[in-house]
Amino acid sequence: MARADDAARRAELAAGARRAEAARAQQLIDDFVAATNSAGIAAEPLRARLLSGQQVKTDRAGWYLRRDHSIAIGTDGGYYQLVVPGGLAERLRGVRLQPSPPPMVVGRGGKDGETGDLKFFLDKRLAEG
Repeated sequence: MARADDAARRAELAAGARRAEAARAQQLIDDFVAATNSAGIAAEPLRARLLSGQQVKTDRAGWYLRRDHSIAIGTDGGYYQLVVPGGLAERLRGVRLQPSPPPMVVGRGGKDGETGDLKFFLDKRLAEG
C-alpha cells in the first residue's frame, strides 16, 4: 500500500506545482492585458485552425503570441490554444474556445525556435504593438 500512497502523493505534488505555475503565468497575462489596453493595442478576432488545417472563426478576440497563430491571449485574460479538433459543423459555425491553464514556458517540448518563456512572448507582442 505504501507504493500506491507514494504515487498518489507524487501526483498531488505535481498537480500543486502545475497550479502554482499557472497562477504565476496568469499574473503575467493579466499584466499583459492591462498593458495592451493602456497602450491602445487593439485586439483582433481570433481564428483557430482545425487539425485538418482549415481556418475557422472563434467566439473570442485577443492577441496572437506565436507567428503561426497557434496560441493567443484573449481580451478576457484567457490563454487559448488555437489548434482544435473539428469537422464540417465547426467549419460552418466556428468554434467556442475554452481557456487552458497557462504555462510559464510556451511550447515546452517543441522544436527549437518554437519554445520560450511566456514573458518573452508577451513582451515581444507588446513591443510589436
